[in-house]
This record gives sequence, C-alpha cells and structure tokens, in this order.
Amino acid sequence: MRIGVPKEIKTDEYRVALTPAGARELVQRGHDVLVEASAGNGSAFTDADYERAGSRIGSVDAVWAEADLLLKVKEPIEPEYARLREGLVLFTYLHIAADEPLTRALAVSGITAVAYETVETDDRRLPLLAPMSEIAGRLAPQAAAHFLEKPLGGRGVLLAGTPGVQPGRVVVLGGGIVGYNAAIIALGLGAQVTILERSIDRMRYLDEILSGRVTLLMSSSLEVEERIATADVVIGAVLIPGARAPKLISRAMLSEMQPGAVIVDVAIDQGGCIETAHPTTHSDPTYEVDGIIHYCVANMPGGVPVTSTKALTNATLPYVEAIAEHGLANAIARDRAIARGVNVLDGKITHEAVAEAHGLEYSRLEDVLPLARV
Repeated sequence: MRIGVPKEIKTDEYRVALTPAGARELVQRGHDVLVEASAGNGSAFTDADYERAGSRIGSVDAVWAEADLLLKVKEPIEPEYARLREGLVLFTYLHIAADEPLTRALAVSGITAVAYETVETDDRRLPLLAPMSEIAGRLAPQAAAHFLEKPLGGRGVLLAGTPGVQPGRVVVLGGGIVGYNAAIIALGLGAQVTILERSIDRMRYLDEILSGRVTLLMSSSLEVEERIATADVVIGAVLIPGARAPKLISRAMLSEMQPGAVIVDVAIDQGGCIETAHPTTHSDPTYEVDGIIHYCVANMPGGVPVTSTKALTNATLPYVEAIAEHGLANAIARDRAIARGVNVLDGKITHEAVAEAHGLEYSRLEDVLPLARV
C-alpha cells in the first residue's frame, strides 16, 4: 500500500504521524512510504533519517495525491480541505464532534476518515487516545504552575507551598487517563489534589493506586461549584469518546473562584468542559475571563513533539500495519476496534456521537460497508 505522511500545518504543531522507525517497519513489510519534505523536523527527525529507513521524500502535493492511506496527527484544517478526495483513507486525530465545517467537508469529499480517538477495544479502552491523554495530563499541572505566577496574571501561588505555608489546591474534573496523570504530576509538585469523578469503581481504583494521597469525590454540579471556589488550579479532564465534552463549569461559576486562579481545559479539542473555553495555541496559550486565567491549548502534546511523536507511533503502528496489510474493509472485519474508529465513509457519518453533535443523519457502518467474514 502507498502510505503518505504530510507535514502538519496547524499552528504550533510540531509532531509528525510516523517516526523513521515506524516507516522502516512498514517498508520492510513491502509498503511504499512517502514523507513530505521536512515533515519530521519539528520532532527532530530529518529527511535523511526517513530515507535511511527506506522512505521516499516528496512534495505536499505528491504525498496527498499518491497515498492510499494518509497518516496525520491533527485534523485537516481549511487549507487542506481541497486535498480531501474519494478513495483516500485518512487516519488521524479528528475530534469532529466539535468541528461541523470539517465534518461536512469530509462527508462531501467522499474520503474515508478514521479517528484515532474513537478506535475503541471491546473492553472500552482507547489505545490511540491514551498516549496523548497521558502526555496532556502530565503537561496540565506544569502549565498551570507556570501561569499561576503573578507576572503572568496568576494568583502568585507556589503549588508546592513551603514550610509554614500550605501548598496550592488543584481540582481535577474527571478521573480517567488525563485526570490520573494530571494528579500524579500535581502530587509530585507538592499540591493538594482533589479528583471529582462519576464512577465509584474508578474512584476505588484511583484510591488504591494513588495510596490515598488524593481526595476523591463524587462529581455533581454542586460539588464542582464548591470545590472550584477554593481551588488555585482547575484541570478539565472529562471525556465522552467521540462526543462533545459536557460543560461542567458555567461562566456564572467563575465569579465564585479566586481571582488569578488557573483553568486548564484539556477537553478543549472536544469542545471543552468550561463554558468560557475556546481553543488557544502554544504561541498565545492563555486569556482571562472574569479574573480567571484560561489555558486552552488544543494540541498540548504538540509542545513536546520528540516525546509525543514516538509515543504516538508506538500506539498507532499496529493499526496502520493492519490497514496497510489487509485493506480497510478486511482490517475492520478482523478488528472491531478499527471499525469504531471510522467516523466518515462514502459521504455518510458513521459515528453516532458525531452525527448527534451536528444534527446530521447517522448511518451504521455495517450498512455503508458490509463487513466480510475472515
């Protein structure tokens, strides 16, 4: 199969969808890998590294035109819409429940769009979302600690505190992969950490693995309102796979928070869980609403691309190999996790949460692409 790897053009996105090591594995399996010139530079991979791995280096036009399977990190942005075409399989983070224009562009183009974030195993794991969730979760307390500094608009609180002075308070909304990793780093920074979670079983698990070092509370609108009132940092870490994030903090609640507190909305790529959140970039990461600092970078792992690119390829490569080896239809038949990743096919929306988010018609994947038995 011809596999294309274009350069990411989203603002401040330095990752690339495939490492040279991953490219070599695909080439050794007989596939043709075409990488756009300088695509790996942001992740410290040169064109020569890819060539030594057996890849070809080409122009952006060649990569998009020649590929059967296109690997990206982030969703196509408007300048790339014209390159979407029937017969191409796009494999990337899409997050289209929060992006109606892209959803419609994908459907009109006839492309097949498979989203990393909705590839889901039978036991409900999200193997391709997990590594970036881990990284984003670990970055969130670092970013918050930085923007808590008074010269940057924050409260002027040191999360670690100091002898005789209490540490900062961190409230994490959601106890999934993002929330757990955020808690680990916040604890490491010396903060007092509270996690609000809806699943009692998940709270029991977190209590065990975190050895009781965090306060675990059942999440409710009242509990959220009370806990954020005394927080120095609030980290939004909620996830409904493939769907828009629920709004847990309204603008009215901001008035109850301490001036200069920091909100980090990790769910921003799914629309955000804070009513006042809108996407920002690494170059311009924060803004202030009602005295509260908002950090809403939509591609947080893009800020540590050397780590992120390697982690991403480690997770995606087995699925890329399956699609390249068997073709999408057979790969889906062999692995239902891949089937759950298909968001758009043949002009139809095949992920129910995406269709619901935009009021569009939902089509069952089995009705659009009859699955062969293998």
